[in-house]
Amino acid sequence: MENSRNYFLAIGLSVLIFVVWQIIYVAPRLEEEQARQAALIEQQAQTAGSDASIPSATTPSGETAQLPNLQGLPAAQTIARADALAESGERIEIDTPTLSGSLNLKGARLDDLVLKNYRETIDPESPNVILFSPSNANEGYFSEVGFIATKDVGSVPSESTIWTVKSGDKLTPTTPLVLSYDNGSGLVFDRTISVDDNYLFTIDDAVTNNSADQVSLSPYGRIKRLYKPQTSGIYILHEGLIGFLGEEGLQEIDYGDVEDADNGLIVPQKTPTGWLGITDKYWAAALVPEQGHPFQSRFGYFAQGSPSYQTDYVSDAKVVAPGATVNFNTRIFSGAKTAPEIDVYTEQQNIEQFDLMIDWGWFYFITKPMFSVLHFFFLMFGNFGVSILVTTVLVKLVFFPLANKSYKSMANMKKVQPQMEELKKQHGDDRQALQKAMMELYKKEKINPVAGCWPVLLQIPVFFALYKVLYVSIEMRHAPFFGWIQDLSAQDPTSVFNLFGLLPYDPTALPLIGGLLALGVWPLIMGITMFLQMRMNPTPPDPTQAMIFTWMPVVFTFMLATFPAGLVIYWAWNNTLSIIQQGVIMKRQGVKIELWDNLKALFSRKPKEEAK
Repeated sequence: MENSRNYFLAIGLSVLIFVVWQIIYVAPRLEEEQARQAALIEQQAQTAGSDASIPSATTPSGETAQLPNLQGLPAAQTIARADALAESGERIEIDTPTLSGSLNLKGARLDDLVLKNYRETIDPESPNVILFSPSNANEGYFSEVGFIATKDVGSVPSESTIWTVKSGDKLTPTTPLVLSYDNGSGLVFDRTISVDDNYLFTIDDAVTNNSADQVSLSPYGRIKRLYKPQTSGIYILHEGLIGFLGEEGLQEIDYGDVEDADNGLIVPQKTPTGWLGITDKYWAAALVPEQGHPFQSRFGYFAQGSPSYQTDYVSDAKVVAPGATVNFNTRIFSGAKTAPEIDVYTEQQNIEQFDLMIDWGWFYFITKPMFSVLHFFFLMFGNFGVSILVTTVLVKLVFFPLANKSYKSMANMKKVQPQMEELKKQHGDDRQALQKAMMELYKKEKINPVAGCWPVLLQIPVFFALYKVLYVSIEMRHAPFFGWIQDLSAQDPTSVFNLFGLLPYDPTALPLIGGLLALGVWPLIMGITMFLQMRMNPTPPDPTQAMIFTWMPVVFTFMLATFPAGLVIYWAWNNTLSIIQQGVIMKRQGVKIELWDNLKALFSRKPKEEAK
């Protein structure tokens, strides 16, 4: 009766924890985020913040010029993206293997970029993912570079400059675009914009001084987002403002962090190397100032008009002597965070720690190698699901010696099971004497009673690394396996509570408890394999431990039901391999595999001795 009461108590507590978690934490956060998004959309429909103006600076040559002011002025009501593109004036088409869009000659601004290789959903007919949009469009998002003069030398390139095309009618990887701007006061700016096959734009500015006085110019760059995107809201993934700034290291600033900052500004120390930008889960935009030339970066937010977020920098001024030409260089990354391409930029473009654009997390040293292995087998087999299976086998081989030692210890525990039963009978309810006698038995037989925990403990870092890879790497996005699993980065879409789709309703849509009902085929398979693995082990002598081992598979089944399908497949496959490995070792040790006896004893009302 006491054991039964404990079982029901454990079930009740587990259900209570899930329900309370949903009610107290998950549901309010979802409602808060939905309300915030609705408020932002309504506010954007009423008023919109204009682009931050770039004032002239008055600092002397060699010092950092004043950063752009974030205070925006009310602008026209935001409009549909297509209308904004049509009203923005002359544009130059952008066409690469990965990007399509156009460049606005006003400000030479990148404000129209579409990702060719990625769609909104797994439906091949769904729209392509839009990255950049004009500032007066719904969800405006853009990048631009310009100059700040340290004294009055006439106008210099900024967001309002109308550039003239010198050569090129389309920007492609083989046809760069050359623009020109003459300020009428002796300064001529020639800008060459090139793009590679992926997502990196290079902007080379040559400034010629035809006046009689020397001029000091500070280049600036900014990425501006005129809306707040919906984020996943979980701690293992950073979405928001980001940068790697020399000795300052990696800067990961959530939208809420910059909103709460003094004056909506976070200003790190000046640095000669690094990059900064805005990142989403799978996409990012980043500025790479001229390396080796000190620049001041900044992360900002302002609420006037529509809430806007901006990362910007301004470099130390360069002197352009009369009759001389000085070159400036800026690179802009704007696209998908694909690990192989970003690694190439890190190494070949000498962009310091650019690979941290992908949030590999604190366990970088495990997570990234795990991705590299998965990607290697993906290139070999063409299926990330198969790659997960093969990688699991490889991991099992790596840990084979330690796992064998653990399973041998567990097999020895089986051997002494009859002696343990005798000790229970001898000591009855005297738990202290029983524990002492068992420890003496373990010492005599050279058995480590906790050695059987090692196989599970070894899975934890690998499990976490794979979870991180599946969750953050774009290569897993919309990656199919077989059958109904068309996206390994999403949860199993089936549910036992609607008979796996036979009943015409979605149980996961129910408020509060919907998350508990997302119990698909693969989570069930994982739970069954975990249950069978537990049944192969000796039953713990302590009733509480036995209860935990009995109900652990049930708890894990519900916990992993909402996890990425690829992770659940890994866990089920790993359990299956562990069962086979453990069975072989137990047979070699001459220990009876009592899986079926344990199952009969578990589901029979008779005691185990009678079941035998």
